[in-house]
Amino acid sequence: MAEIQLPAVILRKNKDRRLRAGHLWVYSNEVDTRKTPLSGFEPGSTVVIQTSTGKPVGSGYLNPHSLICARLLTRQPAAAFDTAFFVERIRTALALREALFDAPYYRLVYGEGDFLPGLVVDRYGDVLVVQLTTAGMERCRTAILEALQQVMKPRGMLLRNDSPVRKLEQLELYTETIGEVSARVTLEEGGTRFEVPLGEGQKTGWFFDQRSNRLAMHKYVRGRRVLDVFSYIGAWGVQAARTGATGVSCVDTSELAQELLMRNAATNGVNDSVHLEAGEAFKVLKEMRAARRHFGVVIVDPPAFIKRRKDIRNGEQAYHRLNQQAMQLLEPGGFLISSSCSMHLAAERLQEILQQAAHHLGRRLQVVERGFQAMDHPVHPAIPETAYLKTLFCRLLPA
Repeated sequence: MAEIQLPAVILRKNKDRRLRAGHLWVYSNEVDTRKTPLSGFEPGSTVVIQTSTGKPVGSGYLNPHSLICARLLTRQPAAAFDTAFFVERIRTALALREALFDAPYYRLVYGEGDFLPGLVVDRYGDVLVVQLTTAGMERCRTAILEALQQVMKPRGMLLRNDSPVRKLEQLELYTETIGEVSARVTLEEGGTRFEVPLGEGQKTGWFFDQRSNRLAMHKYVRGRRVLDVFSYIGAWGVQAARTGATGVSCVDTSELAQELLMRNAATNGVNDSVHLEAGEAFKVLKEMRAARRHFGVVIVDPPAFIKRRKDIRNGEQAYHRLNQQAMQLLEPGGFLISSSCSMHLAAERLQEILQQAAHHLGRRLQVVERGFQAMDHPVHPAIPETAYLKTLFCRLLPA
């Protein structure tokens, strides 16, 4: 790796401890702004991070406008974040996926989990969907794209830089296509084929992080009626029908999701057993309860109700309300599969919320299995935030 001299960012006294324990983030209030005023740096600037005594901790990039103002990319005191640097990191990430998966469909780069904070890459065969979520990675865009070309040799790349998280870095939102990228691709999971929208779908089009939890679902749904809430394009629901559910009701508001849901059901020959319940989740669940409908399995996989710490109280209330409504639709001895992708909600807290909801209904709750994000989302052991997804498989019993 080429070495260069980088401008220094000096931390306040004792603010290097978390970094030395392995973390990669520097918060703006940890910087000694008397010695290194943040206003002196452009967004995405490459810097060396130093302790209050001037000892280097590592190098990375900085954005003076962000609460997380700096992120480490290497422990070396000076480095050029060029094509060669990203080639090495991407090859390392690829080696893990190739060791774990038989087919080329997975999250290739998972930000901090792959020591590339601010970069996400999903692989759909010979097409890559790339997200640059920080000013530092946006500034390294050319080197990143060249490295992906060298290592992966994709037919095309879609830059989905339209995530609201970019606004926190004061970055513009945009999408861009490089090479040949189809609007939709096909992948297989759990013996089920899915048509996935890359440019117009949610996030990068598919949620690879739930792969192992959806496979774990199979044993719960056989011979049971299933309700899939926030169904999107049927990753849970269509797979449930394909693996033996007697009937599946899917709830979603998006017209695109509804169209692809039914198309995916037809592709897999289960369109007769998959039924669309178009509408807002909480409203549909309320209507189902009024109609005295019941299911053997209810799956709730909502979007993040807690995006920031200030959302915790309202978010926890939303999780409680959603799961309580779901429990009211379960048959005695039925199974609730409840997920949360909110980074600020721990698995233990989700379990407490489910227990409180069950207790409020006068029911007994058993947690029979726990699930987490799939193997292509490796957890950085010093960064709890990288372990964001939790899924609880529960059994609900009468009092």
